[in-house]
Amino acid sequence: QVQLVESGGGLVQAGGSLSLSCAASASGRTFSIFAMGWFRQAPGKEREFVAAITWNRGSTYYADFVKGRFTISRDNVKNTVYLQMNSLKPEDTAVYYCAAGRSNVVLSRVRQYDYWGQGAQVTVSS
Repeated sequence: QVQLVESGGGLVQAGGSLSLSCAASASGRTFSIFAMGWFRQAPGKEREFVAAITWNRGSTYYADFVKGRFTISRDNVKNTVYLQMNSLKPEDTAVYYCAAGRSNVVLSRVRQYDYWGQGAQVTVSS
């Protein structure tokens, strides 16, 4: 079983920055076989892909609407994935979820992920 715990987020003004962390733990598994992702879900909308990274090579992939503003990274020693969010916009307001999927390539679809965190609220005021 893989457990994911998000932290960070909060309230920020437009143009500001926030950082999210996702601490991963597992019993009897190595994270080198996993891809990690960040998704978000705004009220009344479907969950959408934000960014993804592979544990082994650190390959990354971003949704077009966050390219140049958000950065995903991982710390293999701490088993933690990060999402640094800069130049935030009000439309970035959502609950952000961390996810893990069994893959050595980046994944961008909700159904490709097997494990999910509890979510972290990000609110950007105008």
